[in-house]
Amino acid sequence: MARVDYYNDPNAPKANSIAVAVSAFIQDDEGRILMIRRTDNDLYAIPGGQLELGETLAQAAVREVREETGIECEVTGVIGLYSNPNHVIAYDDGEVRQEFSICFRADATGGRLHTSDESKEVIWVMSSDLDTLRIHQSIKLRLRHALELRSSAYFT
Repeated sequence: MARVDYYNDPNAPKANSIAVAVSAFIQDDEGRILMIRRTDNDLYAIPGGQLELGETLAQAAVREVREETGIECEVTGVIGLYSNPNHVIAYDDGEVRQEFSICFRADATGGRLHTSDESKEVIWVMSSDLDTLRIHQSIKLRLRHALELRSSAYFT
């Protein structure tokens, strides 16, 4: 399913749903960040997705990282809570979702990189190379907050 992210766009369609989403910021021992290139919009992002019934937020983050990247991880903290009503995601089935996402910090504990139906590329990238990738503004915000090593979680 294709998607278009609208961010502070006055011409964005009106949201007609909201769903809980999670993402995980993971750095390896060399400081590289785990990133995927999404299949639905061809942009780079940190791994993440929607909470499923019967799981905790942290379990959802671990599952999404495993599914999209092949990497096993352990959640270690919260980077931020993102609920900007001016960020809506329009899907080709007519759903227009208001953003509601919890971004976690996590440590890789094992696994091997692989792609999935949701990730056409999985890479470890140095923070100094992030500007060479096509990344949506909402993900850039999460990356900035993660790299700032804030003392408390961001929230909107």
